[in-house]
Order: sequence, then C-alpha cells, then structure tokens
Amino acid sequence: MPVWCPATVVEKKVWTDGLFTLKVKSSEVLPFEPGQFLHLAVEEDEKIINRPYSVASPHGETLEFFIVVVPEGELTPRLWRLEQGDEVKVSQKGAGGFTLAKTPDAEILWLMSTGTGLAPYIAMLKTQAPWERYKKIIVVHGVRQVRDFGYAHELRALEQQQPGRFVYVQAATRESQPGVLSGRLNQCLADGSLERAAGSELRPENSAVMLCGNPDMLNSMEELLGERGLKQHRSKTPGQIVTERYW
Repeated sequence: MPVWCPATVVEKKVWTDGLFTLKVKSSEVLPFEPGQFLHLAVEEDEKIINRPYSVASPHGETLEFFIVVVPEGELTPRLWRLEQGDEVKVSQKGAGGFTLAKTPDAEILWLMSTGTGLAPYIAMLKTQAPWERYKKIIVVHGVRQVRDFGYAHELRALEQQQPGRFVYVQAATRESQPGVLSGRLNQCLADGSLERAAGSELRPENSAVMLCGNPDMLNSMEELLGERGLKQHRSKTPGQIVTERYW
C-alpha cells in the first residue's frame, strides 16, 4: 500500500466532456523522474479508492494528471466531480521505468501515444533532458475525435518555440480534419503518412521510439517497427523501443 500524502485540487481543466487535467498541490511527494507514475486517490467511507497515473508534469508542489472518465470505473467518475479546493491523496513515491534514463540515445526521439498516454511526454518536454540529448523530437498523438487532443495548444506553441527541432503530429480514427492524419497510428506508419507529416524517416540507425497507450497500439506498432529492424531496448540487449502499457 502506498504512503499517502494529502493534496488539494488547485485547478481542473476540462478538454472535452469526460477528458480533463487535474492539478493538485502537495508538498510531501518525493522527487521522481518525468515518465514515472503516482497513485491518485480519494477517501470515501474510510475506504481509499486509488489507481496509478503517469504524471503530466515534472516533480514539484503542483502535479498534473491527464485523465479520461471510465463511466463504470470506481475512481474516475469521482475524480471528475472534484473541484478546486477539494481534498485528494497522492502517493509519496513515484514508480515505473518509462523514463528518458531508460531510453537510448539517437538523432530523433519519437514520442508516440494514444489518449491519455500523452501524459508522460508532457512531463518530459517541460525539462531540459530531451532537448539536450536529441536533435529532433516528434510527438505523435492518436485519438478518436479531434476534440480529444488535450494539450494541443501547448504542443503547437512548442513547435513555434523550437522550429525544426520539434514536430507535433495528430491522428484521429473517427473524424477528418485538415492537418490531422486519418486512421490508427499503425496505419499511418504503414502508409507513409506519419513520416511525411513528421518530415523524418523512422529507421533503427536514427531513431529512439517511446510508445505509451493502449495495448493494441503497442502490439501493432512493435510489429511494424520490428519489420524495420527496431527492437525493444534493454540494458543487456540494446535496441530502439521503450514501451508503457496503460492496462
């Protein structure tokens, strides 16, 4: 059981119905690496209801969590009802190995995600580490509807701040819009549209790839990348791919 720290909701940003970022303030959380997760919890009838979430911010007093409501879930509907000033709990220690420290060096860093799997990348991009290690960073975000692109304004602004070094690619499966790729990420990689939008080729000799999101995306992307010669990166068997499965 985690050691719990008291926290207060300082902001709730609603991206669209059922998709939101919860910002909480706590001074007791120990330092963690961007990409790691914390447990977020509410207490009800002396029962602590919790689950792990990748943190969408670096360590600090204010922590961000990018959350989608699961209607039948035990926790997310309760988090959705929270407002500024409400009390929650957050675990004291971060955990998980989905970090830049576990990611190989390369010319290009591809940060690919579906849904709220974008969260750890938001945290990483707010630090100097990726900018010091990689010449180019490409964020690829796959969702169902265009309205589900949380953090889009922030990522577009980063493109303006880092011209040529940062590219933000959007893909949607259930809606078409100019500038947004159509289809799942594996389809966009297979048909070449992903690399055209990114302005770069994804090859084992120039790329490190982080994958975060639903298992179907991870499995399909790992298969396609494997056909190109990319493989899982491990300390004893170096490769190019680092993954984080959301369930």
